[in-house]
Amino acid sequence: MSTELIARLYLLPKKSEKVWNASLQGMTSNFYHARKRIANRLGNPRLSKIVFTTLRHWKATTLYHQTKDILYVKKFLGHKTLQSTLIYIDLEKALFNTKNDEFTVKVADTLEEACQFAEMGFEKFDEFEGKHLYRKRK
Repeated sequence: MSTELIARLYLLPKKSEKVWNASLQGMTSNFYHARKRIANRLGNPRLSKIVFTTLRHWKATTLYHQTKDILYVKKFLGHKTLQSTLIYIDLEKALFNTKNDEFTVKVADTLEEACQFAEMGFEKFDEFEGKHLYRKRK
C-alpha cells in the first residue's frame, strides 16, 4: 500500500480496530459475486476462476521475475521451506518466457553516468573497485 493510502485510512473515523467491519464470509461472498458479474460483463468465463490465492501467486511470480531472488520471495510470502517457493520459478519461466538470464551491463564512473543508467532502466547490482555496476535484461 502506498503511504498516501495509509494516511487516508488513518483519517477515517475509528469505531473499532478493524478498517472494514465485515465478516470474512461476507467479504468472500462479495468477492465471488463481483467476480461473476465482471466475468459475465466482459464475456470472459476464465475470470470466474480467479481466487484470492491467484493474486498471491501473481505477485510472487512477478516479484521473482523482477528480483531473481528466490530467498527474498520466500521471506515475502512467509514460507517456511524453500521447496514451497520454488514453484514460482517455473511459473516465471512459463509466463515471461525467460530461457536464460541475459543482461546488458554498464559501468558508471561518475554520478552523471549512474543517473543516466538509472533513467534508462538499468539497476545497480554490484560495486567493484569503486565503480558501480548496472544491468538491464535484454
